[in-house]
Amino acid sequence: MSDPTSLPNFPPPADEHPLRGRVLDALTDLGLRPDIDADGDVSFTIGEPAQQLFIRCQDGDFPIMRVFGQWMVGDQVPDDHELRLQRCNDFSLQLNLVKVGLVATETGENLVVSGDHIVPVGVEVGPLFQVTVNIIMEVVRMWHTSFLPPEEQERLAREAGQVPPTDPAPPQDGYEPRHRPSDEI
Repeated sequence: MSDPTSLPNFPPPADEHPLRGRVLDALTDLGLRPDIDADGDVSFTIGEPAQQLFIRCQDGDFPIMRVFGQWMVGDQVPDDHELRLQRCNDFSLQLNLVKVGLVATETGENLVVSGDHIVPVGVEVGPLFQVTVNIIMEVVRMWHTSFLPPEEQERLAREAGQVPPTDPAPPQDGYEPRHRPSDEI
């Protein structure tokens, strides 16, 4: 007789949650080990150090896949809640695919980044998932980096093989939202 705790955790039938079934299949095909958490979201870990992200699936006429995660706010980020929210807003307005926000926790605030897709039947989930996860992870890095002094931002950009912007007169704090109208107008 086998130990029931050693049996694999089988996902629910695909017809019960069609999009979630497609997501589970896509993540498994990519070599990830997805799981379903207590909220019904698909959870998975990627990278080193391991980062846990989630996918919430909403079935219906227009099935929606939301990829999201949350991260502790880094030490380089000022404690100014309004400044943090402003930076989240700036990133959300600059980017097409993702939303950036803050959530209160027992220990402070966490950065939350999510990306949503309408995923009709016939659309491959795997490529959407891969692009979204890459963008989310890059946004987390960019958001934290945006609080560093300009010299440190340039050094990190060079180390990553990126060409830093060549702005002749960078703002004093090293950050200037792009969506705001110029004061010169």
